[in-house]
Amino acid sequence: MRVIHLWLGASIVAGFGLLFLWGVATWLLRRGPGRAFWWLLTFVQVTLLAQLVAGLVLVAAGGRIQWLHYVYGIVFPALVLGVAHWLARETFADRPWAAFAVAGFFGLGLTLRALLTGLGIG
Repeated sequence: MRVIHLWLGASIVAGFGLLFLWGVATWLLRRGPGRAFWWLLTFVQVTLLAQLVAGLVLVAAGGRIQWLHYVYGIVFPALVLGVAHWLARETFADRPWAAFAVAGFFGLGLTLRALLTGLGIG
């Protein structure tokens, strides 16, 4: 289960990074992001949920890690995505992808920190 948790975590970090870079490219090219951008966002959100379940299984099996791992790995990314969903509807209704590109930037940093903390680096 630990290997699955690690691979899910790395996928989430990569997914957030791609969302950010895709949003920057969309902004520079002044075009819409396309359907694949929204599929990537869905992948990141579903994988984050699967990561939570895998983490809970590890905790139930007796695994323990620094408390910052939990905060950076699930609490803050969930808040960032929640705020992005709200902003996409309210403030960025004409270009909702922009809210998720910014969320990708913050999500990348947060989940990378969670990954490094989980690996015992930092």
